Amino acid sequence: MMTALLRTEGLTKHFPVRRGTLRRQAGTVQAVTDVSFQLDADETLAIVGESGCGKSTLGRALLRLHEPSGGKVWLKDMDITALNHQGLREARKHMQIIFQDPFGSLNPRMTVRETLSEPLLLHGLATSATVRAETDRLIDLCGLARWHAERYPHEFSGGQRQRVGIARALATRPMLIVCDEPVSALDVSVQAQIVNLLQDLQRELGMAYVFISHDLAVVRHIARKVAVMYLGRIVEEATTEALFTSPRHPYTRMLIDSAPRPDPTALRHKASAKGGTPSALAMPSGCAFHPRCVLADDRCRTIRPELRQVGQSRVACHFAETAISDNVVPTRADSPALMRRLAVLEQARAGQK
Repeated sequence: MMTALLRTEGLTKHFPVRRGTLRRQAGTVQAVTDVSFQLDADETLAIVGESGCGKSTLGRALLRLHEPSGGKVWLKDMDITALNHQGLREARKHMQIIFQDPFGSLNPRMTVRETLSEPLLLHGLATSATVRAETDRLIDLCGLARWHAERYPHEFSGGQRQRVGIARALATRPMLIVCDEPVSALDVSVQAQIVNLLQDLQRELGMAYVFISHDLAVVRHIARKVAVMYLGRIVEEATTEALFTSPRHPYTRMLIDSAPRPDPTALRHKASAKGGTPSALAMPSGCAFHPRCVLADDRCRTIRPELRQVGQSRVACHFAETAISDNVVPTRADSPALMRRLAVLEQARAGQK
């Protein structure tokens, strides 16, 4: 049996809240709680959810950019959470991150060549004699021109800066890349180019992606599996096709239905949520989604549902078995808004061929 490339068990990250002159702990933000999943090589797992659900914190905890409060992370057979400083530095060759803000993540005082040379020299992947050729290879790989190598970040567009960020992530030839909302700060047409570049690089180089996003069209285009997060926990995980055609959790249905529909006659899921997100400082009892869920009963208010297998999905909902048949009217699987976004991505793909 093949070992998964990335595996987490009970991964948790809580942040203490300190107040007063003595900075005493006044509470805890439960950013990520008891997250378990696995990811195979060459695969893309998307993490989706509303702002503040913990998806970016999860991505950073996987790489120990945030030190986990509990749980385990394995990269192949390597326990990332148990590594000392030197071991973690060595492991960083195999796992990299692409940040949301391409400008803020680049050193404004370093040229592109200097930015790409740094990880190569730091990890002993190039020498002073070979580093120029290696940086040229990375520049070519990410669709930049050779003359870009001597330019600074402020001289580029947002899409070009993100290509530099991608090239930097590729420099160490990683097995895993965490993509933390890599296209959300870009124009729609540029988003399509970057998403298709990431797919091309994955096919050519074979690395796995954890793709963090709130854009469901991008997620459907790039990911093979999707995990939905709500207030720090995964509430549903399924293949992309299963999740978009047969969402089992009311929160997942809310996310899919939140895309605007210009056709008022289009059939859709019945309303599955109400109100706003509770504070992560004061988590609701039972199912965290129950204050917003139209299906909630007394069991939901007192007993937190465990993530369990239901059909093709893993779902944390007491109503998962009956949600599709009892609470959904006949519907098209895709909203027009979602399909238009998918069409832009596909057109960009066709234009590259």
